[in-house]
Amino acid sequence: MKANRDSVMPPLPGWLRAGEKSISLSVHVQPGARRSQVVGEHGGRLKVAVSAPPLDGRANAAVIELIAERLGVRASQLHVAAGESSREKRVELSGGVLSPEEVVLKLRPG
Repeated sequence: MKANRDSVMPPLPGWLRAGEKSISLSVHVQPGARRSQVVGEHGGRLKVAVSAPPLDGRANAAVIELIAERLGVRASQLHVAAGESSREKRVELSGGVLSPEEVVLKLRPG
């Protein structure tokens, strides 16, 4: 029996780490962009552009809001686990509501 080409998932990208009850995303943030969007990959990380400036945690909040919207989860299920004051961040999704494959599909650029 031949496998359906569309049903085969490629290996998970390097920017995603799956744990038992959480998923960790390595993110490169571009604050002050014209519009907020998932751009693609940059240096082995998921590149996210946000229109918010990097002041008073606004860019971090915008990253959480954008990723939550794309994943269809509550913003409270996401948090910046590392890199609060850096462009290189680790964002964690808790609750085990999505599989790693679903996360990859929902965070496609665009």
